[in-house]
Amino acid sequence: MGYTVFLGNLPRWVTADDIMSWLQAENLVADSVKVIRNPETQESRGFAFIEVPNEEEMHAIIRRFDRAPLEGRLLRANPAHPPGTKKADMPRPQQAKARSDRPPRENRKPSSKPKKPRPPQTIMAEELSKIL
Repeated sequence: MGYTVFLGNLPRWVTADDIMSWLQAENLVADSVKVIRNPETQESRGFAFIEVPNEEEMHAIIRRFDRAPLEGRLLRANPAHPPGTKKADMPRPQQAKARSDRPPRENRKPSSKPKKPRPPQTIMAEELSKIL
């Protein structure tokens, strides 16, 4: 099974050949590099995927390039999520016990306490509240 690294926060000028030369300079192995581009303009979208042969190589690339400076920005390198999954689809850590006992927000009874008006946060907001 191959592994994929997400490399983000890249300048627009970076190409797959640039990334391959960076990897070769560090003696890191990649099967392929794909810089993601805007289909209409062909301009880089600022991130790429690097396919690597094994987990050790993936971690070595992440250690080398995550938070590495390039033109005043810090690159980001992480294991890539499988295609078609979104952050919302990823498993979430368990919530605290006290919160899991509560019913979902839409199933709760409305509060019987009247809401207190909040004081203005700034002097300008205070002046506006006097006028309105």
